[in-house]
Amino acid sequence: MHNVTHPQFDVAIIGSGFAGLCMAIRLKEQGKDNFVILERAQDVGGTWRDNQYPGAACDVPSHLYSFSFAPNPAWSRKYPTQPELYAYLQRIARDYDLLRHIRFDNTLEAAEYDEQRACWTVRTSQSSLTSRTLVMGNGGLAEPKLPEIAGVERFQGKTFHSSRWDHDYDLSGKRVAVIGTGASAIQLVPEVAKVAGRLDVYQRTPNWLIPRPDRAYTGLEKTLFKALPATRRLHRNAIYWGHEARVMGMVLNPALMKVFQKVAELHIRRQVKDPVLREQVTPDYTIGCKRILISNDWYPALQQDNVSLITDGIREIREHSIVTADGTEREIDAIIFCTGFYATENPIAHAVTGRGGQTLADAWVDGEEAYLGTTVHGFPNLFLMIGPNTGLGHSSMVFMIESQAELIQRLINDMQQQGSEEIEVREAVQTGYNRRLQERLAGSIWATGCDSWYKHKNGKITALWPGFTFQFWLRTRRYRRDDYSFSAVPVSPKTATA
Repeated sequence: MHNVTHPQFDVAIIGSGFAGLCMAIRLKEQGKDNFVILERAQDVGGTWRDNQYPGAACDVPSHLYSFSFAPNPAWSRKYPTQPELYAYLQRIARDYDLLRHIRFDNTLEAAEYDEQRACWTVRTSQSSLTSRTLVMGNGGLAEPKLPEIAGVERFQGKTFHSSRWDHDYDLSGKRVAVIGTGASAIQLVPEVAKVAGRLDVYQRTPNWLIPRPDRAYTGLEKTLFKALPATRRLHRNAIYWGHEARVMGMVLNPALMKVFQKVAELHIRRQVKDPVLREQVTPDYTIGCKRILISNDWYPALQQDNVSLITDGIREIREHSIVTADGTEREIDAIIFCTGFYATENPIAHAVTGRGGQTLADAWVDGEEAYLGTTVHGFPNLFLMIGPNTGLGHSSMVFMIESQAELIQRLINDMQQQGSEEIEVREAVQTGYNRRLQERLAGSIWATGCDSWYKHKNGKITALWPGFTFQFWLRTRRYRRDDYSFSAVPVSPKTATA
């Protein structure tokens, strides 16, 4: 059987961050060249292109937060900064000859599965195309989330989200409000505090922080890593297993997290002298329930003369001020939203339509789920990267991305070897997998009662993987073909050749 109109591409990849680039490299290694990468921006890099706020850095060590097949012996620091990660991904795209596959300035507007032709029709802001398979490498934390605060649209000053930093706006001497105290805020507040005339930091819930054991790599270390790759591999392995050990407390025995909590409490006692501020920055939930943050300069920044931590809720925003629940009005020139991303209920799910006109948003109305975070029943030939329940609270997402890319390229190979045009995970397989996943999550530290971005609005934990990363690697390596249905497209008058 042969369709008159064969899809233009074998694979269409959405996004050119770590996930999209990894998928493209795996395809190239298999000798597959008929693929396209659709990127909404004008350059590669994903998260590390977008988050250019002052102080932006990763909280996973450099040698672990990079591709295992493309090491960088010259990382300058133990924890990589945004400029270094951005440059690394740009170099990867060049070194693996990926730029010719990328269509920049192409924002995904709609992707619809054509059941007659067993392919995806993809429409972007610039063009449309067809592809046998579709890989969503759009990123787990890519869509900025803005808070719903009364009057925010009335504000006459400058506003921007931390991931959409306005480098043309000079904060020097300005009265600045930062809303949110999560991972981005703890990095940018110390930097903004150096230049702002006054800085008001609005906190809803405090986060647990532990010290950031960062340092520069010496010239000798970098020379060794390059000349003797075994030393670099040994270093990476030591980092990997050190981070894996955290799962013992997060999933297997949450009581073990008390050790981490003692470290965090000591961090507060050492750095915060004022008893009122100390109480304000101390969470009332068990450490690990929300993301654990690492910083050495967050607490000192809050104690600067020009910085105020405000824990009263925001009642409304006016033309030139913010009013808190107690009626206090504070005049400001600029608002920086450090309010996170759509980790669940990502708007892009409305743009992807599978069998019978069902969107991913429809399928996920009760919380996102997939099989191995990668395939979804009702959406043939669709593969997700950093999909539901693949996020981590303890280690490197790049490890998970590599595992998923390996799985996807194997599934695509299986399709071709069997002469199939369609692959779909079986409904019973997906349902059983997610039932077991949620049973395991129910006993984890993330289910101990706090509200976090790990959860769907109904309380279901949809973002995190409940185990060691090597367990996920094993599951993706040892998948069963019987978990999927492979099929050819039925001949119809519309598709048959004459």
